[in-house]
Amino acid sequence: MITIQQLETYSQQHPQEVLIIKARDNEEEIEIIIFKGFSSNLRGATEFDPDLPILSSTAQIITIDRLVSPYNPSNPHYIQCDLKASEFLSLLNF
Repeated sequence: MITIQQLETYSQQHPQEVLIIKARDNEEEIEIIIFKGFSSNLRGATEFDPDLPILSSTAQIITIDRLVSPYNPSNPHYIQCDLKASEFLSLLNF
């Protein structure tokens, strides 16, 4: 299982990429953007304190998109789309 912390670390190591995560948390679908180690909720409020987790421990990551930075929502440049968490694990170099 992949965690948001692992994705944030990946994004710190790959600042030329932006990650967009689709997840399910407490029966709600959430979309998160991660860039240079920081996560932000695209569909709702993000806690001010970066030490508070953006997803609960029971959340499930549905898909991960890799995009070229800088991110332009009106003209996104995808590297890979709809990766499953298990597929993204192969990109992690820890």
